[in-house]
Amino acid sequence: MGVSTAAYSPKEFQFLIAEQDAFGTIEAGGGNAYHALDVDSVGSPSLNPTQSLDVRNGGRVLQANDFFQDVKASVKEISVSGTATTNALDMLLENIMGEAEGSASGVYTFASNASSQSVGSGDSSQAGTLLSIVIKSGFGTNADLSFKDCVVTNLSLNGDVGTEGGRIKFSATFQTGSVVEDLTDAATTVDTAFAASENYFMSSWVAAYRKIYGVDDLVMQSFNLTLDNPATFSGVASTGYEVVTRASEFSATLDATVKYDAETEDFFEKFNNQTNHASTAAQITLLNDDSSLTDGTFGISMPLTVLTNVAFNEGDVMMVDLSVKAVGTGSDALVEVAC
Repeated sequence: MGVSTAAYSPKEFQFLIAEQDAFGTIEAGGGNAYHALDVDSVGSPSLNPTQSLDVRNGGRVLQANDFFQDVKASVKEISVSGTATTNALDMLLENIMGEAEGSASGVYTFASNASSQSVGSGDSSQAGTLLSIVIKSGFGTNADLSFKDCVVTNLSLNGDVGTEGGRIKFSATFQTGSVVEDLTDAATTVDTAFAASENYFMSSWVAAYRKIYGVDDLVMQSFNLTLDNPATFSGVASTGYEVVTRASEFSATLDATVKYDAETEDFFEKFNNQTNHASTAAQITLLNDDSSLTDGTFGISMPLTVLTNVAFNEGDVMMVDLSVKAVGTGSDALVEVAC
């Protein structure tokens, strides 16, 4: 066989996700098509096999029969970043918030009294809880990387008025404890449309509803919302880990850079004088076009937040870096995101 002269652009690769119905099944659930994310680049997944490369007693050289590798008890991690389009955000937010498929009508909520969630071997009707991922190769169907039983453990939504006009971008990390599927063309139906109507911009936020820690009318340069919902994997079988559980802390944090002016000059005092707040009126963080989140408009709501950092940011004009973390009251929403 001769040397291949073919070469492929990284842009020929696709990152596909689909809602998965049953644990252990790579197929898209409920007849849903795979959706191609609008990604900036397709990176390499971390397969994390268990390897032993220790030289055994009796010699100084690693022998062929000393090598050991296992792929069943390993957590695979896949990361991707790109433009936050509607269809992509619907699936990513639904998964990390732990909501049932189609239940949120475009507004995704994590409650401050949410309980742990577990899904595993034998479970079905899981659309929204699990995702299938296919990294589709430009080479052909036999080189695709396919992953089943994936959950979103970290989702970052961000924007900067100096980058793409404040268009909302995303980065996401997925994990799965199941063995990697055969390298076959699992994605038979793919929705690849990137309509202009699917994009979101910071410019849609109205001044009165650009609030951080209860202060509105902020002039914003950039923001970054980070949602963390860690996964724990347990049990092991020939197909990999048998159960994935969400039991650790779910956290929502927001970092923003805003102009230093009459609205923001007392943030240092607010940061220094924080107490345990019983009400939410003065500590709400809201980035939206009106007072409540609605389907079809990108918005963020944290009914109660605490300041975790305030710092000067020196540039052409003085800015202020603000960081807040959502805290719960035990009954209402911890964080809501609309798209």
